[in-house]
Amino acid sequence: MFRTMFRLVARITMLSWVPLLTRLVALASSTGSHGCKCISTDDCWPDASAFAKLASEVSQPLVQPFPTASACYPVSDPSGNCTEVQTLWGDGNWRSNQAGSMQESNYETFTFDNGTISACYRDTALGVPCEQGSVPVIGVDARTLEDVQAGVKFARVHNLRLVVKNTGHDFLGRSAGRGSFVIWTHHMKNITVHDTFTPFGGRKNEKYSQAITLGAGVQWHEAYDAANGANRTLVGGLSAGGSVGAAGGWLLGGGHSALSPTYGLGVDNVLEISIVVASGEHIKANSHKNTDLFWALRGGGGGTYGIVTSVTYRTHPLQQVIAGFLTTSIKSSTPGTPPILVKLISEFFRMSPNLSDAGWGGYGLMAPSAPGESLAMQFVAIAPNSSWSAANDSFLPLIANVASLAANSSIDDGGLLNITFASTFPVESFHAWLTQFIDSGTAETGGNVMIGSRLLPKALLDVNSTRAAETWLGLPGITFHLVAGGAVSKTDPDATGLNPAWRKGVLHAAFGSGWPEGTSSADIEQIANGIKQNLTLIENLSPNAGAYLNEVRIFV
Repeated sequence: MFRTMFRLVARITMLSWVPLLTRLVALASSTGSHGCKCISTDDCWPDASAFAKLASEVSQPLVQPFPTASACYPVSDPSGNCTEVQTLWGDGNWRSNQAGSMQESNYETFTFDNGTISACYRDTALGVPCEQGSVPVIGVDARTLEDVQAGVKFARVHNLRLVVKNTGHDFLGRSAGRGSFVIWTHHMKNITVHDTFTPFGGRKNEKYSQAITLGAGVQWHEAYDAANGANRTLVGGLSAGGSVGAAGGWLLGGGHSALSPTYGLGVDNVLEISIVVASGEHIKANSHKNTDLFWALRGGGGGTYGIVTSVTYRTHPLQQVIAGFLTTSIKSSTPGTPPILVKLISEFFRMSPNLSDAGWGGYGLMAPSAPGESLAMQFVAIAPNSSWSAANDSFLPLIANVASLAANSSIDDGGLLNITFASTFPVESFHAWLTQFIDSGTAETGGNVMIGSRLLPKALLDVNSTRAAETWLGLPGITFHLVAGGAVSKTDPDATGLNPAWRKGVLHAAFGSGWPEGTSSADIEQIANGIKQNLTLIENLSPNAGAYLNEVRIFV
């Protein structure tokens, strides 16, 4: 049951723009040409000899990405292993190994002004030819710092549209770009565990024990294994299969985690970032060197200021954690949202600030517990650095309050609420919790998805939890991530380039809609308009509450 639940949770997992200071402006101005960037259909696109010269300067042959389903075309004589494509389509780790594959297929497509969609569909029966869409056409398969530098300099000299891609996890589509040149960092897999680490330019007596440096292409399942092997705990993202990159866009957008209420966000745990900026220069940014850039990178967004080549994080002791579960079912004799569900979510919202302040972090999913039943809440959480008794002091009251709601519910009077499972128990470590309760196999990716999100602040949850529940329960595909509050709220909002709304938030809530392949651009636009209208509703609920940059929908 929990593995299935997490496959679903993993699917729905305000930019602080800052001015670059004088040095960074000077670097950016060295890029030369201004105006539109050159793409593959333009006359300015480099010729074969230019690409041959670049190929001689990098460690691997240049990569020519293709859409994920391209191996299934032409239909009469497939160009590759179509069976593999069909079998592994939803495997996030498999997709991340394909240079042209995005975790959400809609970001591989391109819609022209006349509404025509350029795409390569998995469903070959649609009879639509396979086209490149928004998948980059050529680029560097970076394995070294020098590969990244060569790619950046080549893109600068030729004024190319440049895309940075790691695993392709990006709800804003920033890993793709029609006609673009790509620097693919997925294979930069170096991992170093330091007995002691001193940041570049730091004082000799400034030492961090058991810090870990991750290359840009390291994914969370690899990072967690390395940290666990060193008897350490690493603050990181959660997804089935651990396919999200650990040293790329996750961090640069803020980086939330089930461990955040105890140890802070990703940006609160980074010690040093190595980056190649627009000039091709390699820079180390930390609290001593390039401090303005270090501030901006922690929350300013993936690819905004350059291409990250490695990140060094602080780690935390490997210790027992407390797992908490609360799963429910609801039956109702009337259509629509059962009133008992509003009461349930309102109670969860009301108690969330106390849970996060006590160190609990976790994920809530709205889904029927069985076919034909109404939506109900499934919530799983973890409390690190806590005794079982102390963790129970904050989690058991939630269970008791939900049990009271259930005892007073009726199928014909607002809906019948049942608790299907509720418990807390110790688990050996965070890594063991992941292994036992988060599916370590495949992530459910590859669909067409559009999401919106909002940070829910403590001020809202404390005084208006019922209105918040009523509003959110009217949205499609909702999830609630208890990944703020606690330690996150104790960090100075001005300490990093992160949206300061995070420091007042408790829950990161998301919603979303999907559509089948072959859907017309007009129908997709209708879905986007629905997302936009729903964003207005939740923004009116909590003005100025902000959103998580990596899991948001931006309308212009």
